[in-house]
Amino acid sequence: MWPNVSAASFLLTGFPGLETVHHWISIPFFAVYVSVLLGNGTLLYLIKDDHSLHEPMYYFLAMLAGTDLMVTLTTMPTVMGVLWVNHREMSHGACFLQAYFIHSLSIVESGVLLAMAYDRFIAIRTPLRYNSILTKSRVMKVGLGILLRGFLSLLPPILPLVWFPYCHSHVLSHAFCLHQDVMKLACADITFNRIYPVFLVTVTFFLDALIILFSYVLIIKTVMGIASAKEQAKAFNTCVSHISCVLVFYITVIGLTFIHRFGKHAPHVVHITMSYVYFLFPPFMNPIIYSIKSKQIQLSIVHLFSVHNRA
Repeated sequence: MWPNVSAASFLLTGFPGLETVHHWISIPFFAVYVSVLLGNGTLLYLIKDDHSLHEPMYYFLAMLAGTDLMVTLTTMPTVMGVLWVNHREMSHGACFLQAYFIHSLSIVESGVLLAMAYDRFIAIRTPLRYNSILTKSRVMKVGLGILLRGFLSLLPPILPLVWFPYCHSHVLSHAFCLHQDVMKLACADITFNRIYPVFLVTVTFFLDALIILFSYVLIIKTVMGIASAKEQAKAFNTCVSHISCVLVFYITVIGLTFIHRFGKHAPHVVHITMSYVYFLFPPFMNPIIYSIKSKQIQLSIVHLFSVHNRA
């Protein structure tokens, strides 16, 4: 049976009822998108260019920045297309591919945050063995594992979308494609597509969050065993950036989940806005957090600008 490619295209939605001011709404969106691209792009350049940042902690940060860039580049074209020129049509293939990347990258980001927690655990628990445990090859293997988990785990629910017939309304509720939006439009048995995401969220986001929490319980226990208050503060300070990024990511995940589960009577614009917050807030905040909290990143930025000024 061949995929149902002859069906009408999907129609994306911006902010219903606010179409006349879409061009004004596009201004803050475009500003945030540019900030995300510049912030995460700068982090990637600094980590590549500055040899003092060639450490496991910053390799994982580069993975986080790369993931945030990919999320932004995946969603930005269709969102700006709807807001700028009201380009709402999207082919089935492009829609499924966008949904696949959006959801896969969310799981990748959760995995990177988990890897960063492991990095901080090793750095504080066994500092003398830090570089021997987290070698470059091991960091690369961890990174590859995170990518494979994210992209392979999303194939089971995305592939059936290609073969489903779509006879309901073809209007989606966002300016980008999400699995939960598309599956509701299918005239087919979507039981698997309803159950599998619940299982996937449990073994990825929920399990990752639990392991991160457990790792910080062990980190706190280790730090409290350090005699000097100054050394305790120094150890905790190395974790502040990561903890901030974890809170930003999981608070937006929890907020979006609560809105979808318990906010059925909330205005539709609230649901849409929360979805944009979920996809834009962590990529926007992560470079800011590390620029403010990491002295090595600050020094690297100062060095970058001083070199350009001398040139």
